[in-house]
Amino acid sequence: MKFREIITDRGTMIFGGRNAVNNEELVKQVQDNEEVFHTDSVGSGFVNIKGRARKGDIKDAAIFCAAYSKDWKKNKSDVIVHRFKGKNIYKNFGMKTGTFGVKKIKKIKIKKEEIQEFLKKWGK
Repeated sequence: MKFREIITDRGTMIFGGRNAVNNEELVKQVQDNEEVFHTDSVGSGFVNIKGRARKGDIKDAAIFCAAYSKDWKKNKSDVIVHRFKGKNIYKNFGMKTGTFGVKKIKKIKIKKEEIQEFLKKWGK
């Protein structure tokens, strides 16, 4: 299954997982120093900035992550997104498909208005 994807105005490719199996595939292709995102709440695709993030890419990827999350679909309000590097993702035996552990998380609050604007622009 193909990932969700956008190319930012700066030409940066950002991929997003669609479901648990797709998240597994996405995380497998993440490089150690690439940026990865997932919502604070369960029910989000992992999102990955391919290569080196440029100015503005972090915010775009976090909004992308929030816009397709269950948290957004259910509550239509601000969403907390976790940001971390690929090297800080781990999988322990027994974790469900699409589930990962993460170390060294930074939190980003994405406002409702930012998500609405993103969805208008990308029409997805």
